[in-house]
Amino acid sequence: MRIFIPVVIITLIAFSVLMSKREWNQEMATYEAADSLIIEECNEEFGIDLHGYHVEKGKIRQNQFLADILLPYDIDYGRITALAEKSKKSFDIRKLNAGKDYTLICASDSSALTAKFFIYEISAVDFVVYDLRDTLDIYFGSRPIKLEEREASGAINSSLYQTLMDQKLSPALAMELSDIYAWSIDFYRIQKKDNFKLIYTVKKVNDEVVGIDEVQAALFNHEGEPFYAFKFSQNDKEDYFDESGNSLRKAFLQAPLKFSRLTSGYTQRRFHPVQKRWKAHLGTDYAAPTGTPIMAVGDGVVTEARYSKFNGNYVKIKHNSTYTTQYLHMSKIASGMKPGTRVKQGQTIGYVGSTGLATGPHVCFRFWKNGKQVDHRREKIPPSEPIKNDYREAFNEHLKQWKARLDNIGLASHKSDNAALRASIK
Repeated sequence: MRIFIPVVIITLIAFSVLMSKREWNQEMATYEAADSLIIEECNEEFGIDLHGYHVEKGKIRQNQFLADILLPYDIDYGRITALAEKSKKSFDIRKLNAGKDYTLICASDSSALTAKFFIYEISAVDFVVYDLRDTLDIYFGSRPIKLEEREASGAINSSLYQTLMDQKLSPALAMELSDIYAWSIDFYRIQKKDNFKLIYTVKKVNDEVVGIDEVQAALFNHEGEPFYAFKFSQNDKEDYFDESGNSLRKAFLQAPLKFSRLTSGYTQRRFHPVQKRWKAHLGTDYAAPTGTPIMAVGDGVVTEARYSKFNGNYVKIKHNSTYTTQYLHMSKIASGMKPGTRVKQGQTIGYVGSTGLATGPHVCFRFWKNGKQVDHRREKIPPSEPIKNDYREAFNEHLKQWKARLDNIGLASHKSDNAALRASIK
């Protein structure tokens, strides 16, 4: 019995090692297959007649350079250097991003493959072609795009992003909605009972969705109040307007960050986390990862851009004779920000950090009205130019059509498989 037990143990260890080695070999084979080039056969792609060519596709690996790809395909360092010089003004080949797709089109008239074209896919739509034949040439191209109109809706359960995921909708719609309603809805304060409906178009390449084209109309019910948005053009300029013809664009954005977390509001009494005492907090704190871009909430002129002991790196902007804003605790101030610099609404003026008197990465946003600090979330900011009389009739017809469509969209619950989504090819 004593001899039998060790034998069993040794047998189990050997079997375990054998299985581990087999699994390791299978895993390595998977990695090698994933890393290898894919050979494809087709007649035309990227506007190039592929008859008589050999085509291979791959993905840019981490720290991979163009020379690593082209040298095995009979392109020497001399031509690669010449190509790099020629491409500097159009598309710098030194900036190939890991994970991007590329294609090699090679001459197949000999045993050794010679690359004739290298195509780098900037996006699912756009690409750049490097013609490696006798005369080096570089040009851009785009795949044909088909637009498809869709309708969607959702009820907020935890967050806008999660609701979009539950409805199997693109998270890019969150960015679209935040841009449209940047002047009227504070997306850090949306609630579970809030809901939305929208009509939008997606871009498709080879029957695959590759991005959002535009939102034509939207309805966001926030805190029991409906916020309509209709895209309309006047004076050859497109903008979003509400059902009364007022522009959704206002003098100031609701917040200096697109997405973050409101951690501390404007108050006359707050326990300071660093100084450990009660004091007024005359600003609004938005937490976000270090390096997140901070935007100017409105057009204006920079009056201060420097470092101080308590504020850290900060920028102060005068918008007009009434309003001034300030942005504190930046990790760094954006290039070009100095007193006298004119900035536009939405322009990056710095990056989230924790410099000065701060416990973690955030931006403390301060808002002055007539020289007095106020709570910007309670201010009623007037809208910009509404629908002009010359366009009123056309807008009313536009409104009648799109509002009826929005109102007829059913509200999908967070448990549904996006039953409210319908599509029709434009």
